[in-house]
Amino acid sequence: MDIEHFVIKEGMKRGLREKTIKTYITCLNKFFRTIRIKPNELKKKDIENYLENLKKWKRSDNTINVYVNAIKFFYEKVLRKTLTIRINHKRVRKRLPEFLTKEEVIKLFSVISNSKHKLMIKFLYSTGMRVSELINLKVKDFEFNQNYGWVRDGKGGKDRLFVVSKKLKLEIINLISKEKLFSTSNLFNSSFGKKYSVSSIQNIIKNACFKANITKNISPHSLRHSFATHLIQNGYAVTEVQPLLGHNNINTTMIYLHMASPQIIKVESPIDSLDG
Repeated sequence: MDIEHFVIKEGMKRGLREKTIKTYITCLNKFFRTIRIKPNELKKKDIENYLENLKKWKRSDNTINVYVNAIKFFYEKVLRKTLTIRINHKRVRKRLPEFLTKEEVIKLFSVISNSKHKLMIKFLYSTGMRVSELINLKVKDFEFNQNYGWVRDGKGGKDRLFVVSKKLKLEIINLISKEKLFSTSNLFNSSFGKKYSVSSIQNIIKNACFKANITKNISPHSLRHSFATHLIQNGYAVTEVQPLLGHNNINTTMIYLHMASPQIIKVESPIDSLDG
């Protein structure tokens, strides 16, 4: 059976993103290459043994969940079989994501000497975008007169609004003019006129953190976390922050309330009200 062909066909039919389809194909190829059993001959024990091996091989909980999703998709959507096999998703431990304080954000900006690099990092923080969304942003995605723009085909294939910072608006317009960008051009291009890579943005932030003596494990996504946390600290409701992040579930956004709560929480411990 040509697993790749059928996964692509069924994945496109069901609106899966190209990245998800490629991930499923990679997982399924490794799965069947390891167990060396034809798809129609697969038994519950084969799957259980493989998942147990993934644990022994020290694969992360997230990785194991991806394999589970790939196997379930193949059997339920491609082979159209009712799974008598119960595959439980592993519960991934929730950790509060790393984020910068407002003071650290200022320090980070201050040590970036390249003006375009600085604008990109400021823009990431000011919009809460994912780095993949930033590097694919086009000039035509902006509505400068209304001070907003559109993230096109974000995570889950969704479009969503982002706010254009008043502080950065003129810098962005000047960049478009200076580089003579077309409406279909990427907003941020390297000196070679190519789209920036994710690793390039990661390196800019890594180097800036080193110069600013920020010892936290900061990535481009940390600026997204900082964006959301600081909005909550500034008094915006979780329901106002949720659409800016593109979260389907309000519970996903609620984590930023926990991160901001030490500075905004109004509840006092009951012991403070005791006499004596």
